[in-house]
Amino acid sequence: MIGKFEANKDLIQELTSSGARRVGNIAGIITGTIAEVTREIGEWVTDAIEMNEAAAAARRDAAATEGPDEPAGVGDAADAPETAAGTPRVHEGEVVVDADIVDIETADSDPSGKRR
Repeated sequence: MIGKFEANKDLIQELTSSGARRVGNIAGIITGTIAEVTREIGEWVTDAIEMNEAAAAARRDAAATEGPDEPAGVGDAADAPETAAGTPRVHEGEVVVDADIVDIETADSDPSGKRR
């Protein structure tokens, strides 16, 4: 027959072992849950970023195709503030309706008027 001390030692050993196993299982459950929650939040943020990029692309597309009859910027040059030289400012994507024509032969000539 085993003594009272040895029986108590075995009981404490089993309780400690069982407790450690249970705490480990609980820690595994918590760790897995945190990992899953983190993954879901990351996917949610990724979806939000993709939706934001899609909305920006849609705004760019809408701005690029601003009406089928009139390209973007037509008629805006008269309303735009003028530069120091007196010509209206032209922003990217706008159509220039009135422009000076530069003759290549005149532009490439040297000071004596001869072509190079």
